[in-house]
Amino acid sequence: MKLRVECYSGRKEDERPVRFQLGEIDYMVEEVLDQWYGPDDAFFKVRTDDGNLHVLRRNMCTNEWHLETSVR
Repeated sequence: MKLRVECYSGRKEDERPVRFQLGEIDYMVEEVLDQWYGPDDAFFKVRTDDGNLHVLRRNMCTNEWHLETSVR
């Protein structure tokens, strides 16, 4: 399933996700609950407008986004 992520860009580019589309479904990010970094990746634990939790991962080298997990 294709994942498209739209980000807020403040002091730096793609600072945090604000919405994403998974397949045909759009999700608005209501809150970023946690954020952490690995050697090549940035992770965001977010709550969306439907009340679900998701962990999104952005590969910093390729700028590709992946959905790591969803909790409904």
